Order: sequence, then structure tokens, then C-alpha cells
Amino acid sequence: MFDRYGGKAMRRRKIVGWIILFLGLASLGHTEDFSLQYFLAKASTKEYEPSKKEKVELLDRMNEMLEKTQQVHKNLVQAIQGGEITMEYQEGRFWMAKLEEDRGSIETGIQQLKLLKEKPNHLAGSIKLYKSLRDLSVNFNAYNNMPLLSAYVGDLAPEMELWADPVFYKLYLLPLAVLKDKETEPGKEKKPITKDKKL
Repeated sequence: MFDRYGGKAMRRRKIVGWIILFLGLASLGHTEDFSLQYFLAKASTKEYEPSKKEKVELLDRMNEMLEKTQQVHKNLVQAIQGGEITMEYQEGRFWMAKLEEDRGSIETGIQQLKLLKEKPNHLAGSIKLYKSLRDLSVNFNAYNNMPLLSAYVGDLAPEMELWADPVFYKLYLLPLAVLKDKETEPGKEKKPITKDKKL
């Protein structure tokens, strides 16, 4: 009698365990949905309008990518300054100047991301973030063309380029610019009407 009830309790625990495991895996799968491949597929779809949730997830992925960029940047600076990467003085100065530009672009990108999380429809913030990403992408691709520096950068340069354009540009910046353009259209129509009334 006791064994029978104990067996039922065990079965219930197993079922509950399987449900928890299934829900855990489903939630993991859900976060993996918002990968670079996911957004690239959406960006290649004609006239696709991302949902609010997708925009939030996109900004989160951009934040993760900028954090990775910041770490790689830090490693590159330490390697050059610490002598792990040996190069001529002039060449070292050139690359350190590029890395200094990157530092500014990373800081600007992080600031604009914070702004966009608070004000998702901020067009100027979106444009500044896009420019930062493009500038970083250009420099990191240049590092990838240098055998001494490419080992530190790896796949980050092409990944960054794809996040900037087409993903961020097509799924966030462009729809926002179109929306802002539509918002200003009625104002443009009102101006001639008020002039006509004065005449």
C-alpha cells in the first residue's frame, strides 16, 4: 500500500521534473531565436516590420556585441603597450591612434544604447549608434588584415559589420526614419494652409 502511493509520488515528481526541464529548454531556445542569423533572416525579408520585443532584443544583442568589442579593444591596447605585439614605433603609433578612435566610438555606442533603451524612437541616438558601429567595423576589419592584430579580433569584425548593416540599419534605423518622416508630413502640409489664410 505504502509502496503504491510512494510510486505515485515518484511518478508525479518525474513528470514535474520533465515539465520543468521542458520549460527550461523552451526558454533557452527562445533566447537563441534572437541570434544574428535570426535578425539577418528578418533583414532580408522585404518590408518586414520588427515587433517591439524584437527591437528590445536587438538592442540587447547590440549591447552584448559592444561589450565583446570593448574587451577585444582592451586586449589589443594591452598587447601593444605591453610589448606582446612588436612593431615599429610609427606603426605602433598609427594603430594606437585607431584604437583611441575606437574607444570613443565604443563609449558613444554604449551611451546611445542606454538612450535608446529609455527612448526607443530617438532618431538622432539611432544615427549616432549606427555611425559608431560602422566606424568600429571599418577599424576592426583593418585589424583583421594585419597578421599581428587579427588573432585578437577573430570573427568579431565581420560579425560587427553584419550587426551594423544590414541588421541595425534595416530593422531599427530605417523604420524609425520612415516613421519620423511620416510624423513630419502633416506639419509640412499645415504651413502652406496658414500662409494661404494670411493672404
